[in-house]
Amino acid sequence: MRRTLSLLVATAAIAILAPRAALAEPVHGLSMHGTPALPADFKNFPYANPDAPKGGKITYCVIGSFDNLNPFIIKSLRTTARGMIDTIYGNLVFESLMQRSADEAFSIYGLTAKSVDIDPERKWIEFHLDPNAKWSDGQQITPDDVIFTYEVFTEKGRPPYSDRMAKIEKIEKTGDNSVRFTFNDKADREFPLIIALTPIVPKHAFSKDTFDQTTLKPLVGSGPYTVAEVKPGERIVFKRNPEYWARDIPSKRGFDNYDQITIEYFLNAAAQFEAFKKGICDTFTEADPVKRERGFDFPAFKNGDIVAETFKSGLPPVVTGFMFNTRLPKFANPEVRQALGMLYDFEWANRNLFAGKYERTVSYWQGSELSAYGVPANDKEKALLAPFPDAVRPDIMDGTWRPPVTDGSGQDRKVMKQAFELFKAAGYTLQGGKMLDAQGAPFAFEILTSSEAEQRLAALYQRTLEKLGIAVTIRALEADQIQSRKQAFEFDALIGVTGFTGTLSPGIEQIGRWGSSSAQKPGSFNLAGVSSPAVDAMIDAMLKAREKEDFVAAVRALDRLLISGNYMVPFQHNSEQWIAFAKRLKHPEKTPIFGYQLPVWWSQGG
Repeated sequence: MRRTLSLLVATAAIAILAPRAALAEPVHGLSMHGTPALPADFKNFPYANPDAPKGGKITYCVIGSFDNLNPFIIKSLRTTARGMIDTIYGNLVFESLMQRSADEAFSIYGLTAKSVDIDPERKWIEFHLDPNAKWSDGQQITPDDVIFTYEVFTEKGRPPYSDRMAKIEKIEKTGDNSVRFTFNDKADREFPLIIALTPIVPKHAFSKDTFDQTTLKPLVGSGPYTVAEVKPGERIVFKRNPEYWARDIPSKRGFDNYDQITIEYFLNAAAQFEAFKKGICDTFTEADPVKRERGFDFPAFKNGDIVAETFKSGLPPVVTGFMFNTRLPKFANPEVRQALGMLYDFEWANRNLFAGKYERTVSYWQGSELSAYGVPANDKEKALLAPFPDAVRPDIMDGTWRPPVTDGSGQDRKVMKQAFELFKAAGYTLQGGKMLDAQGAPFAFEILTSSEAEQRLAALYQRTLEKLGIAVTIRALEADQIQSRKQAFEFDALIGVTGFTGTLSPGIEQIGRWGSSSAQKPGSFNLAGVSSPAVDAMIDAMLKAREKEDFVAAVRALDRLLISGNYMVPFQHNSEQWIAFAKRLKHPEKTPIFGYQLPVWWSQGG
């Protein structure tokens, strides 16, 4: 018998699965674990102001360049214009079937799809499209558009969009406004939510033959904005679509408040900051508290035309650090990587570069219940890791591991001696001031950087490594050049980011960041080249977890593996979000767990 989650279950927040009654309604939202927090009759997300005034303009400024407007193709990995789909500024042109809430770990609500039916085992999901949903050219969004999207993504799209059909048995139109996805054995419990969040493209406005070609022609989408002006590499301007169909639905009420959004491009951070000081840019973020104290003394800030606020995020910090390309033989040994990790002097950096205001990053889910740092493995974790007895170091397994603490001098001999012992165990010797491998080749590598801040951190690391005879060169490249190198994995080491945001609901994206299947796939986010059966198994367990305690155990086990693997040298973080902005910009009082959300801000008076 066909089964579904009943609406009464969703509104009462009780996880009971019952047969679909004749008069039952499909559900309004889904959650990865448990049920959505908002009832079926919710009016708006709690962090959006439904009475926010519409109008005015905003200009965002970014570093880089662009020569393409199609964000779904392999050629777009380096040069797609921001805003077409965007986690920061919002999906201005292309939208998905459902909308994620920024105030829950992982819950989604109706957007293009007004409601859904889903199998209790999540073997299929059926989306019921809003009959009012339209493309920007006025044509109705149909199941045929959804089916076309997956066909063209599979044939001509980029990862991860091109990979999704591998987990789908079939897609079928089940009504004038309904489409059902049936999944195969490769799918996991998160996958239906990923399908719901995949952007949809119009069949009538794209050709399969030319889909994979870059374009600067404004594209038809279903989002709140259309492209009004394009200056390749310099500027893209979006204007509000006055006929935007979803402006009053609950998941979009209070969003998309500007009449015009402009995104200006700059070659580097210095040029971007100068533009902000001159009033060209309306927002500016700066993570470095020292730079904030020293740099914000310009007239517009002093006279109050520019204001700054700090927001508190409920997410784990984004992990940044020196990332090693483990595809290269020099970085293949985890003990060598462990030794390299010990030689980053956080204490010196925090005191001299960050005024002591940072915390060391030691876990990939730091500060949350998903973190393994300082926590002994429980029985569930031990069972998951049992097939891989040597994959996690004992001190990380029992929760006693702590990163080495230096005396802050930049040349702590005690820590350097410990690192040297690891090099010796891996067959290296120190001769004539050089670290040599068993064949007599010197250990040397290059760090790619794209900003002055990255260069300072790389120079600090370089000085310490040279004391152990490790020759490090630093190469400064433009952001576009760095991205091109990342795409082809053409680097020794670089300052990498494990994700665009921290998350309380890690899922399928972890395959792209750490999974063996992505290690050799050009354009993937697995920059370190991690290829570990143990890591793959933990990600699989995480995706299959039905109960929260099983999910937490799998993520903690993954955290232990990543820490033990020493794939990168994590830096430091400040969990506060700081942003400076033009005083005419306003925001809702409530900050969701994902931190401030620019798409719900508005302009007061212009």
